[in-house]
Amino acid sequence: MTSVFEIGPVPPFNNPPIMPQFFIPQAFFISGVTLGTTTTITATQTMDYVIGQQVRLLIPNGSGCTQLNNMIGYVIDIPNPDQVTVDIDSSLNVNQFTSSSARTQPQIISIGDINSGVLNLNGPKQSGTYIPGSFINISP
Repeated sequence: MTSVFEIGPVPPFNNPPIMPQFFIPQAFFISGVTLGTTTTITATQTMDYVIGQQVRLLIPNGSGCTQLNNMIGYVIDIPNPDQVTVDIDSSLNVNQFTSSSARTQPQIISIGDINSGVLNLNGPKQSGTYIPGSFINISP
Protein backbone atom coordinates (compact mmCIF):
# COMPACT_ATOMS: atom_id res chain seq x y z
CA MET A 1 0.00 0.00 0.00
CA THR A 2 1.41 3.41 -1.02
CA SER A 3 0.79 6.46 1.15
CA VAL A 4 0.66 10.03 -0.11
CA PHE A 5 3.94 10.73 1.67
CA GLU A 6 5.82 8.24 -0.54
CA ILE A 7 4.97 9.94 -3.84
CA GLY A 8 8.12 12.06 -3.97
CA PRO A 9 8.89 15.49 -5.38
CA VAL A 10 6.74 17.16 -8.01
CA PRO A 11 8.40 17.04 -11.44
CA PRO A 12 9.29 20.47 -12.92
CA PHE A 13 6.82 20.12 -15.81
CA ASN A 14 3.97 19.82 -13.26
CA ASN A 15 5.13 22.89 -11.36
CA PRO A 16 4.81 25.82 -13.82
CA PRO A 17 6.49 29.15 -13.03
CA ILE A 18 4.52 31.79 -11.17
CA MET A 19 2.90 34.20 -13.61
CA PRO A 20 2.39 37.67 -12.06
CA GLN A 21 -0.86 38.27 -13.95
CA PHE A 22 -2.41 35.26 -12.17
CA PHE A 23 -2.00 36.73 -8.68
CA ILE A 24 -3.68 39.60 -6.90
CA PRO A 25 -2.76 42.12 -5.63
CA GLN A 26 -0.67 43.33 -8.55
CA ALA A 27 1.73 46.14 -9.42
CA PHE A 28 0.36 49.38 -10.89
CA PHE A 29 1.80 52.35 -12.77
CA ILE A 30 1.62 55.65 -10.88
CA SER A 31 0.01 58.65 -12.59
CA GLY A 32 0.03 61.06 -9.63
CA VAL A 33 1.29 61.56 -6.08
CA THR A 34 -0.23 63.89 -3.48
CA LEU A 35 2.37 64.77 -0.85
CA GLY A 36 1.68 65.33 2.85
CA THR A 37 1.92 63.67 6.25
CA THR A 38 0.33 60.73 4.45
CA THR A 39 0.91 60.13 0.74
CA THR A 40 -1.89 59.51 -1.75
CA ILE A 41 -0.93 57.51 -4.84
CA THR A 42 -3.06 57.66 -7.99
CA ALA A 43 -2.63 54.82 -10.48
CA THR A 44 -3.43 54.56 -14.18
CA GLN A 45 -6.09 51.91 -13.46
CA THR A 46 -8.23 50.52 -10.66
CA MET A 47 -6.10 48.97 -7.91
CA ASP A 48 -6.91 45.78 -5.99
CA TYR A 49 -5.21 46.72 -2.72
CA VAL A 50 -6.91 46.50 0.67
CA ILE A 51 -6.52 48.44 3.91
CA GLY A 52 -3.41 47.08 5.66
CA GLN A 53 -1.70 46.04 2.40
CA GLN A 54 2.05 46.58 2.53
CA VAL A 55 3.38 48.34 -0.58
CA ARG A 56 6.63 49.70 -2.01
CA LEU A 57 7.00 52.75 -4.24
CA LEU A 58 9.37 52.50 -7.21
CA ILE A 59 10.04 56.02 -8.51
CA PRO A 60 12.75 56.28 -11.20
CA ASN A 61 14.75 59.42 -12.01
CA GLY A 62 12.83 61.89 -14.12
CA SER A 63 9.51 61.39 -12.33
CA GLY A 64 10.11 63.70 -9.39
CA CYS A 65 9.50 62.38 -5.87
CA THR A 66 12.68 60.28 -6.15
CA GLN A 67 13.03 60.68 -2.38
CA LEU A 68 10.11 58.21 -2.14
CA ASN A 69 11.89 55.55 -4.22
CA ASN A 70 11.89 52.19 -2.39
CA MET A 71 9.82 53.58 0.49
CA ILE A 72 7.61 50.99 2.19
CA GLY A 73 4.25 51.77 3.72
CA TYR A 74 0.83 50.41 4.54
CA VAL A 75 -2.41 51.29 2.79
CA ILE A 76 -4.48 53.24 5.33
CA ASP A 77 -7.27 54.53 3.07
CA ILE A 78 -8.77 53.93 -0.38
CA PRO A 79 -10.36 57.26 -1.39
CA ASN A 80 -11.11 56.15 -4.99
CA PRO A 81 -10.76 52.87 -6.92
CA ASP A 82 -7.57 54.18 -8.59
CA GLN A 83 -6.11 55.75 -5.41
CA VAL A 84 -4.61 54.58 -2.13
CA THR A 85 -3.34 56.57 0.81
CA VAL A 86 -0.23 55.15 2.47
CA ASP A 87 1.36 55.98 5.82
CA ILE A 88 4.50 57.47 4.25
CA ASP A 89 5.28 61.03 5.40
CA SER A 90 6.22 63.01 2.30
CA SER A 91 5.64 66.46 3.76
CA LEU A 92 9.31 67.49 4.03
CA ASN A 93 12.03 67.68 1.38
CA VAL A 94 10.21 65.69 -1.31
CA ASN A 95 10.03 67.00 -4.88
CA GLN A 96 6.66 67.21 -6.64
CA PHE A 97 5.70 64.27 -8.84
CA THR A 98 5.99 64.92 -12.58
CA SER A 99 4.66 62.88 -15.46
CA SER A 100 7.49 61.45 -17.51
CA SER A 101 7.82 59.75 -20.89
CA ALA A 102 10.79 57.69 -19.70
CA ARG A 103 10.90 53.99 -20.51
CA THR A 104 10.80 53.08 -16.83
CA GLN A 105 7.53 54.24 -15.32
CA PRO A 106 6.92 54.79 -11.59
CA GLN A 107 5.10 51.91 -9.90
CA ILE A 108 3.42 50.92 -6.67
CA ILE A 109 3.83 47.23 -5.89
CA SER A 110 2.52 44.98 -3.17
CA ILE A 111 5.34 43.34 -1.28
CA GLY A 112 3.66 40.47 0.40
CA ASP A 113 1.78 39.11 3.29
CA ILE A 114 2.70 40.46 6.70
CA ASN A 115 0.34 38.03 8.45
CA SER A 116 -1.34 40.75 10.45
CA GLY A 117 -4.92 39.69 9.81
CA VAL A 118 -7.62 40.81 12.22
CA LEU A 119 -6.44 41.20 15.81
CA ASN A 120 -8.28 40.36 18.99
CA LEU A 121 -7.19 39.98 22.62
CA ASN A 122 -5.75 36.53 21.87
CA GLY A 123 -3.68 37.60 18.83
CA PRO A 124 -4.27 37.23 15.09
CA LYS A 125 -7.64 35.87 14.03
CA GLN A 126 -8.42 34.90 10.48
CA SER A 127 -11.72 36.44 9.35
CA GLY A 128 -11.84 34.84 5.90
CA THR A 129 -10.08 32.21 3.87
CA TYR A 130 -7.06 34.49 3.43
CA ILE A 131 -5.37 37.26 5.36
CA PRO A 132 -6.16 40.75 4.01
CA GLY A 133 -3.33 41.87 1.76
CA SER A 134 -1.94 38.40 1.11
CA PHE A 135 -1.39 37.16 -2.43
CA ILE A 136 -4.24 35.15 -3.95
CA ASN A 137 -3.78 32.79 -6.90
CA ILE A 138 -6.35 33.59 -9.61
CA SER A 139 -4.90 31.28 -12.28
CA PRO A 140 -7.41 30.15 -14.93
